[in-house]
Amino acid sequence: VQLVESGGGLVQAGGSLRLSCAASGFTFDDYAIGWFRQAPGKEREGVSCISSDGTTYYADSVVGRFTISSDNAKNTVYLQMDSLKPEDTAVYYCAAGRSELVSWNLYSYEYDYWGQGTQVTVSS
Repeated sequence: VQLVESGGGLVQAGGSLRLSCAASGFTFDDYAIGWFRQAPGKEREGVSCISSDGTTYYADSVVGRFTISSDNAKNTVYLQMDSLKPEDTAVYYCAAGRSELVSWNLYSYEYDYWGQGTQVTVSS
C-alpha cells in the first residue's frame, strides 16, 4: 500500500496550490480519502475527505477555499487550495480509510493508510 502526496510548496497569501495523492496497493473504490494537516506545535487536523461515491466534506476553516476531487481512473485524489492564508501553513497528509468505517468527522484514527506528507508554506 502506498499513498504519495505531491504539489506542496511556498506560495504567497492569496495564492493557490493543488495537492495530489496517488494511491496504489489497495482497492481504491472501497476507500474514502482524507486530507489532514499538521502545523508545527499543533495537533494533526482534518481538512477534507471524499468518499468512493464522490461525497465530499470540508472542515469549517477551509470551506469555500479548498476543493477535493478524485480521478478514480488514476487512483488519485486532488486538493485544490485557493485563497491561501498563512495559517494554512502545515505538512499536508493524505490518508485512506474503509468507506464503511469512515465518518464525516475527519477522525485520523479512522484511516488505515497514510502518505509521508508534503509541506505547504504560505507567506504573508
